[in-house]
Amino acid sequence: MSSPLTTVPKLRMSKPDWLASPKIFRTEVLAGLVVALALIPEAISFSIIAGVDPAVGLFASFTMAVVISIVGGRKAMISAATGAMALVIAPLNHEYGLGYLIAAVILGGLIQIALGALGVAKLMRFVPRSVMVGFVNALAILIFMAQVPEMRDVPWAVYPLIIGGLALMVFFPKITTVIPAPLVSIVILTVITVAAGIAVPNVGDKGELPSSLPVPGLPDVPFTMDTLTTIAPYAFAFALVGLMESLMTAKLVDDITDTHSNKTRESLGQGIANVITGFFGGMGGCAMIGQTMINVKTSGARTRLSTFLSGVFLLVLVVVFGPVVSTIPMAALVAVMILVAMATFDWHSIQPKTLKRMPVGETVVMSVTVICVVATHNLAIGVIVGCITAMVIFAKRVAHIAEVSGVVDPDGNQVVYAVTGELFFASSNDLVYQFNYKDDPDDVVIDLSDAHIWDASSVAALDAIETKYGERGKKVTIIGLNKASAEMHGKLAGQLTGSH
Repeated sequence: MSSPLTTVPKLRMSKPDWLASPKIFRTEVLAGLVVALALIPEAISFSIIAGVDPAVGLFASFTMAVVISIVGGRKAMISAATGAMALVIAPLNHEYGLGYLIAAVILGGLIQIALGALGVAKLMRFVPRSVMVGFVNALAILIFMAQVPEMRDVPWAVYPLIIGGLALMVFFPKITTVIPAPLVSIVILTVITVAAGIAVPNVGDKGELPSSLPVPGLPDVPFTMDTLTTIAPYAFAFALVGLMESLMTAKLVDDITDTHSNKTRESLGQGIANVITGFFGGMGGCAMIGQTMINVKTSGARTRLSTFLSGVFLLVLVVVFGPVVSTIPMAALVAVMILVAMATFDWHSIQPKTLKRMPVGETVVMSVTVICVVATHNLAIGVIVGCITAMVIFAKRVAHIAEVSGVVDPDGNQVVYAVTGELFFASSNDLVYQFNYKDDPDDVVIDLSDAHIWDASSVAALDAIETKYGERGKKVTIIGLNKASAEMHGKLAGQLTGSH
């Protein structure tokens, strides 16, 4: 007889996917470097929006990227300090100071953890495809619009540098894909501007880079109920915007890579990353669509290593190689982001043949999403308005699905009405008017075999029909209810008005 211990399988440590081959490892490392270079001016810009020192945004990008690479639910997605999050908490900083901003970031992270635990990520299934397409197209437009200020009132040399950078990124991959084209473009344009002494705006002009590592600590605020009531509204908005952007971006990466991500883990991960970022004095953040597209679409990264290294490289670049990084011309980074915007936009969605085939409602939802996002610069508002528009159009479309047809028995003693379709608040409103109360015989049968009762409005409509027949001394019998409809009807029938 064998020992029970022999049936226990041996535990094996799975090999990280970025160690599968030298090519994958190289791709992930170089992708992380490109993303780190692109993150620096963005983080500084978002710090300015929030009204804080550049170090606050840079350290936030470092901690967000490193932490989310470990606890996040979507491989290769980049999380860092973002403009949307900066806009949400900027008023708090301007009115109360940095300590309150940091406290709001920590509380926002805790709210995200709570929402993640409650399963808020499951709501993503209710986001229609047309909203997703609108979200992607709006992001592409916002990414491009963010580059426009870098092309205004600048030396003329900026324009040929941008064009040269774009040309390098388009044609260099035809020679080799070993090194990411954006990295080649950044290096070559930096060498040209430094060697030739071309005076153009560079990363150093955005703000002074930090020269020391971030140190953990508590936010400098009084730990009172007044503080909590002050930061709570900002923290809640911070949590919702961050989760929505992150989950939408994760869904986009899922589609690009044909892989599935754990949205609940991502929600929890975003919260954990923001809490840790707050304790390190960072301004918090969420998933970054632009840098994620650089990582996944442009550089071909697919693992957590690129996300982790983007944060590590960012810190090393600003602390150790700050003087070198400061010389990178903004034109090089603008060229990278313009290419990202072009690659992100779903051009197929606006082709005439696509628009011709697409239902008008779908196009309207996509357009409304794009307009709202671009107008408000808030992805969360655009997605919410887009989803509401989609629900209204859907409700209007299915409101006419319920059909009623009546057949009177040859002897004239009974009429059978067959109801077909979905009965809910929109369709059931018309249901009451589709019966001949005056001329029908005394015995009325309503057959719901091909219908489904979804809400109380439908039960109330059936009650109204019975009441109208009852007032004329006629009896109504309802048959054919499926199990769910029968349960709802049995629970609510006769209970929805005060007269019963």
